Amino acid sequence: MPSHFAILPSDIVQYLSLSLNDGPTATPGLHNSAHQPLQILRLPHPRTGLPSLFLPLEHLQLSSSVDSSNTGILEIQAVCPPDERSWIVGGDVVADGKMLTMTPIDPAFLLLPILQTTQPIDGSSVQFRTLDDLFEEATNKLEISLQEGGKTTAPRTQDIHRLCSLACTRKALSRLCEVREISPEIIVYRYSPTKFLKYLRAKVTYLESSVVLDKSQTVTRNLAKEGLMDDEREDLLCLGRTQACCDLLSQYLPSEIYATLLASYDFSSLQKLVQANRDEALAAAAVAAPPAKGKGSKADLKAATAADGKKRKATKASQGVEKLKKANTTGMSKLSSFFAKS
Repeated sequence: MPSHFAILPSDIVQYLSLSLNDGPTATPGLHNSAHQPLQILRLPHPRTGLPSLFLPLEHLQLSSSVDSSNTGILEIQAVCPPDERSWIVGGDVVADGKMLTMTPIDPAFLLLPILQTTQPIDGSSVQFRTLDDLFEEATNKLEISLQEGGKTTAPRTQDIHRLCSLACTRKALSRLCEVREISPEIIVYRYSPTKFLKYLRAKVTYLESSVVLDKSQTVTRNLAKEGLMDDEREDLLCLGRTQACCDLLSQYLPSEIYATLLASYDFSSLQKLVQANRDEALAAAAVAAPPAKGKGSKADLKAATAADGKKRKATKASQGVEKLKKANTTGMSKLSSFFAKS
């Protein structure tokens, strides 16, 4: 079995430690990890739709006092080096140079491509449905599309069922769907693009006020490059931060949802400034560029030739040349006759 180098969250490290030390002396109050195997799910990525790997933490809760609806899902990613590399860990060598990472992902993003399959193509509204009916229809449509595509690495329908059974996933449904309580036992749902857009805008507002944005050197560098860090452009800086937050969310959104999110803000003044800065930079680069060397275009050469011809025609011949033109050459041998073979 190949080995991989990975950066693991503390919950996973604790789970693996308990799995190795599980037995009669296991710590009281903790779940028996031997009966809680890792369940890695292959699901469609919310942005690309390509099959990706995710690890739910609900079955790995290490304490019975933890609310399962508050546990999350981790996205498993592989960071590949540009060239062939290896890892040296102590005295061992890991031949595969990839680095695996596990980062939290909002379950609402994973539900998005699943719920979108239940929407009519003509854009008409759908009826409210129970949770089981909603997921059953989405799973069936996904399974049909996977069979038609003939993809062997496609997301597995059983993994979609497992995702829909998670407590954190059911809790996230309220962020994407309209919810109606028919009775204490019957609750129905309907996917709402408007409600999900409102949720995305709330995420943007949260990111704007978080320290994560300020600590990102990439975001700060991009804002400074566009000239938004000046004191007199505070309003444009706020718009720039908002757009940067939208760009962060775009990593987990389909292109059409991302376009809808951008359209919900007025970035016209920011776009004018960015375009003006780019035009100014292009003009400065054109002035500073050295003159081009080498042959010009055919049109330039023709124009130069025509101009030179006009200049030559305008030049007056000397008196000696004019006299030679009038000389009588009758009976004279041509110059080429002196070089002919005898």
